[in-house]
Amino acid sequence: MRGSVDAALAEFFASRREITAAVGGEFQTAAGRLEDFVLRGGKRMRPLFAWTGWLGAGGDPDGPTAGAVLRMCAALELVQACALIHDDIIDSSDTRRGFPTLHVDFARKHRESDWHGSAAEFGAAAGILLGDLALAWADDMVRESGLDAAATTRIAPVWSAMRTEVLGGQFLDITSEVRGDETIDAAMRVNRYKTAAYTVERPLELGAAAAGAAAELIAAYREFGTDIGIAFQLRDDLLGVFGDPAVTGKPSGDDLREGKRTVLFAAALAAADAGDPAAASLLRASIGTDLSEAEVTRLREVFIRLGAVEEVERRITELCERARTALDRSSATGQAKRLLGPMVVAATARTF
Repeated sequence: MRGSVDAALAEFFASRREITAAVGGEFQTAAGRLEDFVLRGGKRMRPLFAWTGWLGAGGDPDGPTAGAVLRMCAALELVQACALIHDDIIDSSDTRRGFPTLHVDFARKHRESDWHGSAAEFGAAAGILLGDLALAWADDMVRESGLDAAATTRIAPVWSAMRTEVLGGQFLDITSEVRGDETIDAAMRVNRYKTAAYTVERPLELGAAAAGAAAELIAAYREFGTDIGIAFQLRDDLLGVFGDPAVTGKPSGDDLREGKRTVLFAAALAAADAGDPAAASLLRASIGTDLSEAEVTRLREVFIRLGAVEEVERRITELCERARTALDRSSATGQAKRLLGPMVVAATARTF
C-alpha cells in the first residue's frame, strides 16, 4: 500500500512539471524540493487509514474504482506536507525526518547564492509558499482522482472539515503557547484538532464516505479515529521529550524549548502545583527557553518523579481500549478490523 501511495504521488508530481516549468525560474526547482520532501519519508498513515476505511465499508481493492480511491487517499500526504512545512516554520525546527527542514534548506540556498536580504526571512517565505502549494495540490489531486460525481459529493464536506480543523488546531496550538495556557483540557483540545482529526478520524471517514457507508459505521470510525489520533499525539509528546533523535529525526527536548503546552507538561505542572512548589517554578521557568541537554535531562527526571509520564501512559492505554471497543462493535468488515488492530499498535506503541 505504501508503495502504491508513493507511485500515485510520483505520478501526480510528474503531471505538474509542465506548469511549473512554464512558470520557470526558481519556482520549478522549489517545486522539485517539495516533491523530494513528500517522497523521501513518512509512514503514509493517513492514506492507510483512508484506504482501510474504504475497505471496511465494502470497498473492493480489485474493483474499477480502486485506482481513484487510492489517488484520493494519497492526496492526504500533501495535506500532511503542508502541515509539517508550516509547523516547522512556526516551531523554528531545524530538522525533519533526519534532513534539514525546508525553510532551513532555502535559507542555506540564499546564503550560498549570496542573494540580497535576510536568508532566514527568505527561507520562511519559501516554506510558507511551498506549504500552500502542497495544500492546493492536495485539492487538485482529489479533484483529478477519478472519483465519480456521487462519491465526490459525499467526501466534499469531510475534506473541507478536515482542512479547517487542522488549521484551527494549529491556531489553537500557537495561541495556547503565547497565552501560557497550562490546563490539560486545552492541551487535549489541541491534540484533537491539530492531530487526531486529520490523522485518523477524517481519513477513515473519507474512505467510508467514498464507499457510501452507513451513518452508523461513520460514527464508529470517528469514535475510533478520535481516540487513536489523540493517543498517537500523546505518544508523540512523550517522544518529543524522551525520544532518541536517531529514531525521531528531531532533537530531543525541542517541544520544551519551543514552549509546547503538551498534556505531559500540563500533567506535571498540575502535580507540582499540588505539592511541589519548587518543581512548579522550575517547569514554568524552563518552558520555552533554550535548554541545554543537561537541563532537558533534569526536566525528564521531574516529569517521571511527578508521575506525569505515568499519567500520559494511562491516558494512552485508556484511549486505545476505548478505540478497540468502538472498532469491535462496528459494522466494519473483518478485513478492516484485522488491519486497524495493528494500526493501533503502530500509532501508539512507539518506543523511546
